[in-house]
Amino acid sequence: MKMMIFILEMVLPVLIMIILGFTCRNKGWVTKEGMVGIKAFISKVCIPVILFRAFYVAEYNWNSLIMFVIIFICCCLALVIGYFLRRFVANSPVLPFLLSGFEVGMLGYPLFGLVVGTDKLYYLATLDLGQTFFVYTVFLALLKGLAGNKPSLGKSLIEMSKNTAMRGVALGIIFGVTGLGTKLLDSMIGGIFQASVDMIVSPTVALILVMVGYELSLKKNLIGPVFKTILFRILINGFLLVIASLIIFQIIPFDKNMMIALMLLFSLPASFIIPIYAEGEQEAEFISTTLSVNTLVTVLLYILIVIYSVN
Repeated sequence: MKMMIFILEMVLPVLIMIILGFTCRNKGWVTKEGMVGIKAFISKVCIPVILFRAFYVAEYNWNSLIMFVIIFICCCLALVIGYFLRRFVANSPVLPFLLSGFEVGMLGYPLFGLVVGTDKLYYLATLDLGQTFFVYTVFLALLKGLAGNKPSLGKSLIEMSKNTAMRGVALGIIFGVTGLGTKLLDSMIGGIFQASVDMIVSPTVALILVMVGYELSLKKNLIGPVFKTILFRILINGFLLVIASLIIFQIIPFDKNMMIALMLLFSLPASFIIPIYAEGEQEAEFISTTLSVNTLVTVLLYILIVIYSVN
């Protein structure tokens, strides 16, 4: 009974926020313009702070480098497999991108913080390095090429430097590697700094889940392609999770928090930036609906992760 109550404490608030988001759209409580403003606040303020916090407390050693390589290769494999599966989903050109990469920033860190605590975000950050590098190099280069925009390496690096999320990652890594993060926390203003970060981070998960519920829409003609895509993603990521876990825990001792981080990582939907590069309204609806439904699937898988965490 206690376990059931704990699971409900973790999962029910997530479902309630998604339902509230769905209700906000249907009742007209929040306009599309209002939701655009909420998204901007999340992406420009909350996510960079979350990423900074996660990376400045992460450990940087040879094990971190090995996990970086493993996760990067997993993402590349999922992308390649996606190219072979395109013909099974109305030959959708965006399918490989919906099967690879993970929305760690907008969804992974908030959910991970709920189940293990925000002081242990460094577990997920260690894995996130590989997929972040993948998304901002291979993933974005091919995605932009698909949309007819093939930027040079120089332009790609400039765009990365302008991205607030990448700035959060870069600053977090600098503070983590140099030890500035630890010195800051141990200083006289450490408590003030931590409290300020917590104040920004706290509402993020609620806002994101409201956004997910707000954008949830499933037309009849999308049911087949959307569920095929999600099924492919579950099968591919399930396989990659098993392989990655076997390799990682051959290298480092088994750690339950790291296992939870791996399980959550491979249960996440693809990056929420994909709709930006959609060509045409029909493809945009397919992408957005897939990401929204996949997020609901993530919540269902999250229930299993919570059960595992308390056993």
